[in-house]
Amino acid sequence: MATGKQALVLDFGGVISRTMFETHPITERALGLAPGSLTWRGPFDPASDPLWVDMQENRITERDYWRTRVAEVGSLFGERWEMSDFVRRARGDDPISTMRPEAVRTIEAAAAAGKRLAILSNELDLFYGEGFTRRFPLLSDFEVVIDATYTGILKPDPRAYQLCLEALKLPADQCVFVDDQRRNIDGAEKVGMSTVHFDVRAPKKSYTEALVKLGLSADVLDVA
Repeated sequence: MATGKQALVLDFGGVISRTMFETHPITERALGLAPGSLTWRGPFDPASDPLWVDMQENRITERDYWRTRVAEVGSLFGERWEMSDFVRRARGDDPISTMRPEAVRTIEAAAAAGKRLAILSNELDLFYGEGFTRRFPLLSDFEVVIDATYTGILKPDPRAYQLCLEALKLPADQCVFVDDQRRNIDGAEKVGMSTVHFDVRAPKKSYTEALVKLGLSADVLDVA
């Protein structure tokens, strides 16, 4: 088998963890809301979520999108929430329950094969709370975590990718970058990274593509 690329660079929300759209039932139960209270579906039903369409067409940023949604949910309780408040209350102290099993298996397979692991996120601690990476065991295999919560440099700014490459001490063409936002994939391609545009509706397919680019077998994704 070919050796493939040397490093796997992942976005977090949507790629490693399931999206907030996919976990509406969990959120509604956690918050004590009636089933079906949260109607915005993002990529799973763009036609019914014009705010998502605005974000995809670059009329607003991803942070703008979530700022609006969080304000809407917080207002149901007469409170003003930050995104970290929403995530913490919606998902509680068990973030592992919302992790994609395909992500866990891919990360474990890459680590076992000696591949380098990095996270490149626009809002990891901003959304999940300060120190999230230290509280989450799965992330212990990641030697590099670049979080724009602290750097202030958001994808698709080329400087965001360069920070990650410099930390890994690898050329761009030796890294497989996985993200669910097209604009961020475009940014990675501009700096020369190999990419996988992650489809949140088909996570196994996307992780299969990433494993193949790493020169690894995708059979691990078929483990029950």
